[in-house]
Amino acid sequence: MLHILALFSFLLVSSSHAAIQDFCVADLTAPQGPEGYTCKTPAEVTADDFVYSGLRQPGNTSSSIFNASINSASVHKFPVLNGLGVSVARADVAPGGVLPLHTHPGGTEIILVGRGAVTAGLISSDNTVYVKTVEEGDIMVFPQGLLHFLVNSGGTEALIWVSFSSPSPGLQVLNTALFGNNLDSDLLEKITLLGDDEVQRLKGIFGGSG
Repeated sequence: MLHILALFSFLLVSSSHAAIQDFCVADLTAPQGPEGYTCKTPAEVTADDFVYSGLRQPGNTSSSIFNASINSASVHKFPVLNGLGVSVARADVAPGGVLPLHTHPGGTEIILVGRGAVTAGLISSDNTVYVKTVEEGDIMVFPQGLLHFLVNSGGTEALIWVSFSSPSPGLQVLNTALFGNNLDSDLLEKITLLGDDEVQRLKGIFGGSG
């Protein structure tokens, strides 16, 4: 019983300390631990730490085979997000462009369509597919860890504002995970049921080997 009371007291003190600390601007020169980065000292923090201007300009959609560009403001670029549980990104998608099937293992995603119209979808863990065309001003949510995608189904370039429930949500793109590494082609043919010619073609596109 005394051990339980001691633990409860410790949790109360820890929670109190967390509540007292308004923010923790990451010291990116220090190692990142399981709970994030260590904090800058208050004397090192300025108003500039709370502002990020890296999402002002549209990305170059022609530089990607998917005709889309993603620019993120995660804790690695915007250190004030350290410990706050949020991050944001900007996606520019040309007509017909796509954000291919991918997942964010570390956070839930919400998109807000700033311009244009896109067809977006997600696949639940029981393999149910949910697809919807969303237009300017609409929002859509992709729960943490679920595969999802987006296709520009309109006639103009789409602008998508993205928010995450994590300062570092992570990203795994299905195409790259399968064909952008050195996984042996024989194994890849077995697990995908694709022929050797198609596996080699996709490895050539996504930079894989083996």
